Order: sequence, then C-alpha cells, then structure tokens
Amino acid sequence: MKLELRGITKKFGDFVANDKIDLTVEPGTVHALLGENGAGKSTLMNVLFGLYDADGGEILVDGEVVNFAGPGDAMRAGIGMVHQHFMLVHPFTVAENVMLGHEQLASNRLLDVEAARRRVLEISDRFGFNVDPDAVVEDLSVGAQQRVEIIKALSRDANVLILDEPTAVLTPQETDELLDIVGQLRDSGTSVVLITHKLREVQAVADTITVIRLGKVVGTALPTASQSELATMMVGRDVTMAVDKPKAKPGDVVLEVTSLTAMDENGLTTLDDVSLEVRAGEILAIAGVQGNGQTELAEAILGAVKATSGSVTLDGEEMLGRSIKSALNSGIGFVPEDRTVDGMVATFTIENNLVLDLIDQAPFSSHGNIDVEAIESNAQDKIAQFDVRTTSSKATAGSLSGGNQQKVVLARELSRELKLLIASQPTRGLDVGSIEFVHQQIVAERDKGVAVLIVSSELDEVVALADRIAVMYHGKIVGVVPPDTDRNTLGLMMAGAHEEEAA
Repeated sequence: MKLELRGITKKFGDFVANDKIDLTVEPGTVHALLGENGAGKSTLMNVLFGLYDADGGEILVDGEVVNFAGPGDAMRAGIGMVHQHFMLVHPFTVAENVMLGHEQLASNRLLDVEAARRRVLEISDRFGFNVDPDAVVEDLSVGAQQRVEIIKALSRDANVLILDEPTAVLTPQETDELLDIVGQLRDSGTSVVLITHKLREVQAVADTITVIRLGKVVGTALPTASQSELATMMVGRDVTMAVDKPKAKPGDVVLEVTSLTAMDENGLTTLDDVSLEVRAGEILAIAGVQGNGQTELAEAILGAVKATSGSVTLDGEEMLGRSIKSALNSGIGFVPEDRTVDGMVATFTIENNLVLDLIDQAPFSSHGNIDVEAIESNAQDKIAQFDVRTTSSKATAGSLSGGNQQKVVLARELSRELKLLIASQPTRGLDVGSIEFVHQQIVAERDKGVAVLIVSSELDEVVALADRIAVMYHGKIVGVVPPDTDRNTLGLMMAGAHEEEAA
C-alpha cells in the first residue's frame, strides 16, 4: 500500500504545528520521521490516524484521496498506530485486549475469545513475538506489552504501521528486539512509519528519513548520513554530538544514602534498601527502565517522598525529616521529572518562575519588600543565557513549549551556589542543540565541585554524562559500574538479569 500526505497543515489557534507537509511512504519500507520533541511529528501522524482533523492538505492511499473521521476509518483503510503510551487494559488478557473494539461472537452468541487467541498465536508465531494470548497484560514486561500493541494493529490487517517514539521505555535489549521486529515487518510487506528523535535507531533500520523542524519538512536523507549531518538538519546548525568533559576529580562525599526504603500509598515498596554516595566533582547517573524507583529516589533525597527507614546525609548532616524548603536552602538544586507538575507554576510569569524558591532571599527581596527590578533583571539574564524562546519575560510559563519550560526550570536551579544537583530527565523535550547546552552546564557544575546525581531514561545520555553509573531495578541498586560498561551488560542489569559489584 502506498501512502501519500500532500500539503498537510494543522493549527492549534495561532500555532502552526504542521505547515504544508508532504510525505510519501512506499510499500514495504521503513520511513523514519525524525525531529525533536515538539517538531510536529506526532501531530502529523495523529492527523493521518484520524485523531486530528487537518486544516489543509489531503491523504491518499494507493492514489485515492481518503477522509478519516476517526481512527476506525484509518484502521479500516489499513493503517495501524502504536502510541508512545500504550492503549491496553491491564487486567485483561492479551487475547481480550486484541479483540477489544473488534469483538466477534461465536455460534453460542458469546464473545469468541478463542478466535482472538488463535489470531494472537498466528501473528506471534509468524514474527517470533513469543506472546502468550492468555497472559494478563499487567504481568508482562514493557517490551512484551509493546508487542501486544503491534499484534493488535496487525490483527486488523494493518498495511502501514505507525510507531510513535517506540523505544522511549525500553531497555537496550528490548530496543534491539523491536528494531529486529521492524525489519521483519518490512520484509513481510508491511510499511512502518517510525517516529523518533534517536539517531542511532534511525540509522539502524530506516530506508528513508524525513526530517521535520518547527512543523516543516526541512529535508530527506538516507540512513548512511552521519549522526552529525542528521542532527544539523534537525536543529539547523552544527551540533557537537559527544559530551566534551575532562576527567572527573572526585573530592569528599557530599551525598550519602544509606539503606533508604520507601513505600507508595498502596503499601508497595518503591525503594528497597538503597545505598549510594556521590562525591564532590563527580556525576553519578541512575540508569534503569522508567518506573523502577528512580523518581522516588530523587524525591526522597529532597524530602518530597517520605522514607520509611534509612538515612540521607548532605555533607554529614541528616536530611530526612526536613522540609523541601530546608533541603533547597541547604544547597540542593532539583530538576523534577515532571516540570509542569513539580517544576513550575504555569500561570505565573517566566520571571516569577525563575525565583520561585528564591523570592525571600537577596537580591530579590529585603526586609519583606520584593525588588521587582532585580527579578526582571535576573529573568533577562537567564532567558539570554539559556536561550528561552519567548516574546517577553512577563509571559506565563504555561505559554512556553515544553522544551522552553524545561530551560526555565534548569535556569532557576543552576542560578545559585549548590552542593548537590539532582536532575531527573534533564533534557526531556529539548532539541539536540539545547541538549548540548544543558550537558555543558551539568558538566560545568561538576567541575565547580558540585556533586551531581542524574536520573535519565536515555541510556546514551547516561553513558555520555556519567563518571559512574548506578543501575536500578525494582527499587534496588543492582550495581554501580563505570561509564565504559558495554550496552549489553547495562541492558541486562536494567532488566534485572545481571548484577555487578559496586565500583
């Protein structure tokens, strides 16, 4: 099936997310849609899948113009989509999820679950998915859940399969398995549209690459193009892909976590006897598939998650039991995982967000009086330093793109003298050029003697930034290894299948 998008335009108010985009997906090929978060990739595919109505342009299937009123129309036309956040019902079995929305009745007028089971086994066997149709989805690994999503699409005879950021929550091994699956789908005649911002994966599996920047197609490339060439197309300028940092010179222990344990509101253990230390002048990166306790660890150190036992000391002083404000005033900078919930106040201005935890301190206030000029001056400096794209410092933080919101959070947290910097997903939502800048800032903090704790689901980022890597699985530290540890070993540790002695 040949798929063509001609002049697709999609607007949200005055914002043009897709600007007259042309795209052709040839039968039996892998077409990578490459661009940074916010470039318009997912919006374009949501238009194709019938989730959004286009404001201009047309979609053609095998030369015929089609109009999709919703995803059902797209699926009937042979288009399937696996979203970044899976659309599965966790208490249901694989077979029940596959038949959901496309239920068939058996001769006894009951749901024909057996037919769904046979379909799951047929597709699973054909592609070597190794998925049990009777398994309950919530008991499956993330990678297996993704294969269920693919089976769902293929069971509805998808000729074009859209994969939206499919490796965002996968281990390296699961990523490699997925890329193998993509190759098998192509070889079987299924076209795959791969939405991603990860250059290594594009080079590994794509036949054609279309690069989108700021809602427009800026060029096409072959997978033989270098990562630097692809990054330049994505950003619009030359980008240094490697993190340039001198060898670390670790000093005294700044952060010491000992036997830290915590539970969630349901009484389930989220942190299980975690111990680690971070020295002045080093970066310890926490690696792991998202949801294995990394977020809880970062928040417990700050005091946002209550520990049930253990100890957290900063320069020898116990931090557990202190308020978040006290922790910040002790010299901790904190970049939260979810900037919109924990990192900013969307209805406040940019300049006020830049002094959220500093408003009661000089030079922003004195004797209870707020210095508006100092706040404005600080905002202008930070907006320029961190290249925050805004028309005014008095615009609300909520009016910014996700990447620019992240820059505001980073600018605030790096604006004071720190003993410890904790950054969860520090470059989430940033373009390649901004990532380069943020990495430089993090390394600069390290080189000033700050202890740095990074939590990142991007393994390339972990390896590039870390002086040591601690791997978490099911709330435990399963090992601490040097950054030159091979990806396969790290992947096994992230999956809980391999442990290393602490380094």
